[in-house]
Amino acid sequence: MSDSARIVIIGGGVGGASVAYHLTQLGERDVVLLERDELTSGSTFHSAGLVGQLRADPTLTRMNQYSVELYRTLDAGWNECGGIKLAATPERMAEIRRQIGWARTFGLPLEEISVAEAVELFPLMDPEGVVGAAYLPTDGQVDPSQLCYALATRAREGGATLRTRTRVLGIKVAGGRVTGVRTDQGDIDCEIVVNCGGMFAAEIGRMAGVRVPIIPMSHQYVVTDAFHDHTGLPTLRDPDLLVYYRQEVQGLVMGGYERTCAPWTVTANAFDAIPPDFNGRLLAEDYPRFEEISDNSRVRVPAMADVGIRKLINGPEAFTPDNEFCLGETEVGGFYVAAGFCAHGIAGAGGIGKVMAEWIVEGEPGMDLWHMDVRRFGRQYRSPSYTIKRSVENYETYYDIRYPGHERSAGRPLRLSPAYGWHAAHGAVFGEKSGWERVNYYAANEGGTEDERPIGWAGRLWSSAIGAEHRATRTAAGLFDESSFAKIEVSGPDAADLLEWVCDNRVARKTGAVTYTQALNRRGGIECDFTVTRRGEEEFLIVTGTAFGSHDLGWLRKQAALRGSKARIADVTGQYACFALWGPRAADILAGLTPDPPDFPFMSARELTVGDVPVLALRVTFVGEHGWELYCSTEYGLALWQTLWRAGEPYGLTAGGYRAIDSLRLEKGYRVWGADIGPETTPYEAGLGFCVKTDKEFLGGDAIDPAPERRLRCVTLRDPRAVALGNEPVRLDGQVVARVTSGGYGYTARESIAYAYLAAEPGAQVEIEVEGRWVAGSVVKSPLVP
Repeated sequence: MSDSARIVIIGGGVGGASVAYHLTQLGERDVVLLERDELTSGSTFHSAGLVGQLRADPTLTRMNQYSVELYRTLDAGWNECGGIKLAATPERMAEIRRQIGWARTFGLPLEEISVAEAVELFPLMDPEGVVGAAYLPTDGQVDPSQLCYALATRAREGGATLRTRTRVLGIKVAGGRVTGVRTDQGDIDCEIVVNCGGMFAAEIGRMAGVRVPIIPMSHQYVVTDAFHDHTGLPTLRDPDLLVYYRQEVQGLVMGGYERTCAPWTVTANAFDAIPPDFNGRLLAEDYPRFEEISDNSRVRVPAMADVGIRKLINGPEAFTPDNEFCLGETEVGGFYVAAGFCAHGIAGAGGIGKVMAEWIVEGEPGMDLWHMDVRRFGRQYRSPSYTIKRSVENYETYYDIRYPGHERSAGRPLRLSPAYGWHAAHGAVFGEKSGWERVNYYAANEGGTEDERPIGWAGRLWSSAIGAEHRATRTAAGLFDESSFAKIEVSGPDAADLLEWVCDNRVARKTGAVTYTQALNRRGGIECDFTVTRRGEEEFLIVTGTAFGSHDLGWLRKQAALRGSKARIADVTGQYACFALWGPRAADILAGLTPDPPDFPFMSARELTVGDVPVLALRVTFVGEHGWELYCSTEYGLALWQTLWRAGEPYGLTAGGYRAIDSLRLEKGYRVWGADIGPETTPYEAGLGFCVKTDKEFLGGDAIDPAPERRLRCVTLRDPRAVALGNEPVRLDGQVVARVTSGGYGYTARESIAYAYLAAEPGAQVEIEVEGRWVAGSVVKSPLVP
């Protein structure tokens, strides 16, 4: 075996074969794929082979669409039979209609069909209890093993080398980068390692000192004897019964997601290694656990009660705690991961290979992949028990309807603000983000009118407290706990130079200056969106969103490494509590608590004492009202909150949560990274051109067009109770031209608000599809509230 290669791929399943093929498509020839046994011998060989394209996530949908385009060109048994999704409840039908709207934005021909039409397409089904359905004719099924071999053949033809029966024993790491792979056939020096190990990915990651939070889950399905003479049956999913079906010659494959699942090779306190001889093998049949799925299958396809079962397949599938893939470069330079496919890796394999190859060759992803990025998982996922709890909950609720504001319950509470006890005692309704318990709203603030409850989907988990907290902030003052916001310190002699290169705005200004800025990728897309406070000559504090701390930290460290910067970059989130005091009476409240006049200008910072607490006060806002973000060392947090609360009560101070913050920021036009802005949008498109300083050099500056065709526009809907939430199609002059990035109800403007990227000016008339109904709207100037 060659003792060197530029890129080594570990894992000969469909993921590894796809990455190898797509790397050769981009001109990479020095690629070696290693497989411990034979190709497909991990999870690929026992996959069910369904290929569905539409997902709630736009990026994954585009990846799956590409997969179908690719599979049409391969000799892999591709069968474009179409796919049906059934609804047995009105709630499920509402979900399907939302999905039909999403599909329009991608050009997918998903259409609502009648129950009779569903029966005509899939005559084996019993329509009893079915209220509606959707059909996507371009969905299909593929032979997983044939797919893997077809991709592997193309990889070989492109110049890649494939080595089977070669077991990886270790990963060499030096200076924070991979330098090679140890195998039982010899060592290979390399620049890049791609961990495509499937259910073995966590074990392979540990060899490099990297935690890959995946859990092998026992996933079962049956293959029936022949019992019908139909041909060309579409795939059929009945999520209300937790089951799916596809044709297998003259029988069926039937499986599902049971409510009592079984993690494999994992205990609450340790990640046990998968047996070294577990190659091309299945787990023992577990008929008692499959009984729930089996019983449900007979409801929809009565013949399942009498048909013979040829075999029960029980194969481990790698699941992640949030049912998204694990992709991308890890904290070890050059060590990439493409694993954790959550039983839909066959549908995604083509797209996975494409985006991973681009990521490796270009050094950054070409699409917004943060929600699939392996670095999104916080340090809590190093815990086996936490990872199991989240993964089990995810598997057992796989087919559940998730309404806006749906919250997961496993592994909670974990990360707590110092004021958590106060919140709980005062009726807080908590949400969770990145392990943090955060106030969504206070039930004690409920009691307003129900007239503002959005109709349909958006009104499911709504509370009148949201409007009360919103209005109190606009008219008096609101107090919000933002301790979960991620905080990053950049310090040292190189700190200013690094941040000036990374940021599009000028951030190395005088001490005490606060700057709102973006960090761009080489294409000019917005990789990060945060504030930078200069605390000293060599000290800067970055504040970013709760869920984006690990992303922004990783991005900064990568750019520092590429420039050879010696700046120190540290995550200091847990060191500081942060409370936001905003509103017309905020100044009155704060003035009575500090001997230092809090009259410093907007976008600046000052050290104060508030009551007995030393505080860093930032004169910034995310709700568009006068006020401050007040930072203190965590041990002072509870005292600071109580001090502010007692002082504010005479002024009508109301404690509020993140639902009110979102409504307030919508009215003011403040953008949210990962929704309104991201790696595929530029500052000028996003209406953030004021941040771009063209008189300096910065990463991505030469790639942005100051006069883009489309811009992020604010739309108000004619029906204020028809609320768009994201991904709904936007129609201009009868044509679908965009999708909603984010939306909600503005309680001051009393408008349903949505944002979308449009080549249209204020005054243009548009329509947005909300749950199957086209609602008229107008493009308007932002902000809606002065």
